[in-house]
Order: sequence, then structure tokens, then C-alpha cells
Amino acid sequence: MNPILSLQHLKKYYSDQKAVDDISFDIKEGSIFGLLGPNGAGKTTLLRMITGIFYPDGGDIILDGQKFNPIDDIQKIGYMPEERGMYKKMKIGEQALYLAQLKGLSKSDATEKIKYWFKKFEMESWWNKKVEDLSKGMSQKLQFVVTVLHEPKLIILDEPFSGLDPVNANLIKDEIFNLAKKGSTIIFSTHRMEQVEEICDHIVLVNLGKKILDGTVAEVKQQFKENIFSIQTSEPFTVQDNSIFNIVKTENNKIHVKIQEGYQSNDVLSYLLKEKVNIIGYNELLPSLNEIFIQLVEGTHASTRAFHAEN
Repeated sequence: MNPILSLQHLKKYYSDQKAVDDISFDIKEGSIFGLLGPNGAGKTTLLRMITGIFYPDGGDIILDGQKFNPIDDIQKIGYMPEERGMYKKMKIGEQALYLAQLKGLSKSDATEKIKYWFKKFEMESWWNKKVEDLSKGMSQKLQFVVTVLHEPKLIILDEPFSGLDPVNANLIKDEIFNLAKKGSTIIFSTHRMEQVEEICDHIVLVNLGKKILDGTVAEVKQQFKENIFSIQTSEPFTVQDNSIFNIVKTENNKIHVKIQEGYQSNDVLSYLLKEKVNIIGYNELLPSLNEIFIQLVEGTHASTRAFHAEN
């Protein structure tokens, strides 16, 4: 399957700062893609180039098989920025109608779609409210609606759950899955790694303007696994470090062990069975994306500091 979006050696410089430094990756059609990185990593600059707000200093953006043209292609994109982008004094219904028509919908089609989404999100009574009268969560729901109602091929969501209570966060999450099932491709940018693990198919991590990680969530977790296993037993037992594994943690009837190099999971089981340990649960513990994120970002910053110290 051809990618819906391909970034090829993309670059963006500000004076002597390399905000985006030769970044390339592809996004498959219909996927939910996580664009991750700490503050100042280059994520926002990337998103603004993908939406045509900024022009790259080098490289190409290929959208739907063609070189990206911001003027012609912007209707294929829905962009929900992290910062609020609504007219505060304008009535909500009128604003949604205006923004939908800017995306190419006729007034009648726009009205029909807005009513559908307002009913779905229980926003029907908001039509004559002004944006300035909305809470942060209500404003976030409105921004999501105006981002997706023209049914764009590519939807970019920057911190879409900010300010939402758990009920409305689940509502938005369910709609993200529904939109992907219907064929939309979604770029999801957030600092909440637990949301990324739950929602995204594929992730890219950027830091200091460079791509430092690219893969599916499952591939990334496998790549950084440390051969640590959790063992649940029917009753407490005592076991010591040995040539096969080291004890990482013990709690009640559960231990965490790290398998030594050269040994496999079956070696651990054989050892415990010989010790007459009654095992009722055994599974590998993979690192969370949050742990991987911190490890890689702190490692990148440490390498950069060392480089500057030497030069």
C-alpha cells in the first residue's frame, strides 16, 4: 500500500537553529500515527509544514501520491492545533458553518454535517453560544468537530484530549478509531504516552530536530525489551540470584527476574520447576513507551552536551 503522506529529507532552519534537520518517514493510509517528542523537538514545525503554514527549506512532502501543494491540497487536511484557533466573539453555529464553507462544503451540506456532529457530541444547545463562553473542554470538542466535519483524508490532532474529562476523552477517542476505520489517516501528537500506546499503530519520535525512532508500537517495545519476566506463584517462595537470572523485584507471591545473556525463558521455567515452585502466571514485561521516550530523549541530550563540551 502506498503511503498517504511521505516526508522526504525535510528541513527547516531558523537562523542557526535546525528546527527540522533532514527528517524522512512515511504514513500509511488509514493508520493512526503518533508524532512524538519533547517541547522544542521540531514537532510543531513539522506539522506546520505538512499543513502548508510553513514552507520547508529543503526536501519534499508527498501527499496522496503527488507533491504537496498547500493551495490545492489544503481541503484534504483537517488540522486541530494545540492552541485555540477560534473566533471568541462569534457564535458557535455560525463559526462552524463559516469554517466548513472555507473547506469547500456548500452551506446546505455544511449545515447538515454540523447538525450531525452537534447531535452526536450533545452540542445542539450550543449553537448560539459564543466561544468565549465555553469551558476549555467544550472548546476542545468544538475544535475537533470543525476539524473533521469536511471528511478530510488526513487529520492532524495536536493534543486533542487537553482539557477533556474522561467521558469526553473517550468520546473523542472512539471517533478517532471510527474515522480511521472509514479511511481517514490520523496524525496524533501528544505528550501522553499511555494514550499513544492505546491509540497509535505506528510512531515516530523526534528530538532536537532529528528523527530518533520510527516503527510500530509493538516493534518499538520489542526493540527496547530487557528480558525481564514476571512470575506469579501459588504461595511465597525463596529464590536467589543464579547463573540463569537475577532477581529484580519481589512482592508477595510474585517476582520479577532478568534473564542473563545466553539463557532463554524456558531455562528459567526449568530451573523453577526443579525447585518445585508452583507457577500460576508467567509473562514478559515490556517497557512502556513513556520509559522508552525518557531513555531516548535523555540520551540524546546527554550526547549533545558531551559533543559541545568536546568542541
